[in-house]
Amino acid sequence: MKGVLAAALALVSCGYHVAGHTSVLPQTAHTICIPAFNNATVHYNITDRLPEAIAREFIARTPYRIVPDPNTADLVLRGTVLNYIAGVAVVDPATGRATATDLHVFLKIELVERATGKVLYSRPSMDARERYEVSENEQQYFDESGPAVDRLARFVAQQVVSGILSGF
Repeated sequence: MKGVLAAALALVSCGYHVAGHTSVLPQTAHTICIPAFNNATVHYNITDRLPEAIAREFIARTPYRIVPDPNTADLVLRGTVLNYIAGVAVVDPATGRATATDLHVFLKIELVERATGKVLYSRPSMDARERYEVSENEQQYFDESGPAVDRLARFVAQQVVSGILSGF
């Protein structure tokens, strides 16, 4: 028992803390603007879906208000879709047709304090992946790429907001 107490005291006295439990957001910040992301690809729909998903995640998990004008926000989260790759992941050996496709998106994300220009959070090379099935029946074909982009956007939103809130 004395050993456990001594270890606990040593950890407290040396300033030990669990990593990632410090928010990078200043206490004076109350509003965030998340404009449409820049796009270095030819895939246009993802640049709107990512900010929308991130805004919903901030609304669900934080007290911050999302505002449309970056000039009135305390914080501005900007992003760029650097690359968007969609490729066949699984092929049916009997028919030679694709049965699954992988989406792989590369992003750059930055959260900036508007008043000072200070970068509070940066992910210069974030990547996210999502797989979706391709119908083998042409008469029952449904393009699953849109819902896959939505799932990918929700995943990115969870990762970005968690990273910002935890200081990673």
